[in-house]
Amino acid sequence: MDLDAYVSAHRDEWARLRELSGRRRLDGAEADELVELYQRVATQLSVVRSAAPDPALVSRLSTIVARARAAATGSHEAAWRDVARFFTVSFPAALYRTRRWWGAAMLGSLLLALAVGWWVASHPEVQAAVASRDEIRQLVENDFEAYYSEYAPSSFAAQVWTNNAWVAAQCIAFGVLGLPVLYVLFQNAANVGLVGGLMASQGRADLFFGLILPHGLLELTAVFVAAGAGLRLFWAWVDPGPRTRAQALGEEGRAAAGIALGLVVVLALSGAIEAFVTPSPLPTWARIGIGVLAEAAFLTYVFTLGRWAVARGETGDVEADVRGDVLPTRG
Repeated sequence: MDLDAYVSAHRDEWARLRELSGRRRLDGAEADELVELYQRVATQLSVVRSAAPDPALVSRLSTIVARARAAATGSHEAAWRDVARFFTVSFPAALYRTRRWWGAAMLGSLLLALAVGWWVASHPEVQAAVASRDEIRQLVENDFEAYYSEYAPSSFAAQVWTNNAWVAAQCIAFGVLGLPVLYVLFQNAANVGLVGGLMASQGRADLFFGLILPHGLLELTAVFVAAGAGLRLFWAWVDPGPRTRAQALGEEGRAAAGIALGLVVVLALSGAIEAFVTPSPLPTWARIGIGVLAEAAFLTYVFTLGRWAVARGETGDVEADVRGDVLPTRG
């Protein structure tokens, strides 16, 4: 096959297809022309690949065909509009809809942590069973505070973010089973209460709260949100309501996945606070104030943008055009 003659014969078709693929809107005739040219050029691409494979021409035609396929099927590349919609509509709507679940997880965890902390601080025999006197003294006088300044801030922030993201991911991934989420919450609250109780038993509760509150408010809230999303996912198949279990799991699962993506940013922020603010020389009130501001900003975000989005009918699920087709089934 004379490749130059083949290119000369079809160059105008390729240019026209590229032009139509780049338009934002097409009328009926142009849409039909787009589909017809797409099929024709796809065939021509096959001919070129088999009869006269030229890498540059194959790459060029493959790009044209790929863009035409995207235009014909209605798919689109991720854009800043999609990112903006996620953080202003989908993510806050999902957070607001699950507020009772993560609110309950927050309340239960805080009560458990306080109970464990009081129990440890009030019973010397419990402290002795947990660690020796020297180990407790080492924790109180050195290890707890040194933990926040042991590594370079950037490395520490990455380490904290990875660990917390893993905990949040576990809560959502195992949410459909229910019990693993409760176990993660119990373990997390018990550990916080244990360390707090040991610090309080040595008269260093002020140091404990001064170091844990700046980042812990937002960090723990993110963990509670992940746990709430996981528990809601579990409840979706226990009590799907008017939906089928498959529909309930699909809708809540997609919303939970969106929450997981959004929490990546929230946990990155809390990790930055833990790495750069918690060990800083700022006075305690200033460090805690930064943590309170971050937590207040997050809650304001949820209860304003989230409430407004839910009032407009948003659920945190993906947009209808990418959910896939749903066919009625016989009951």
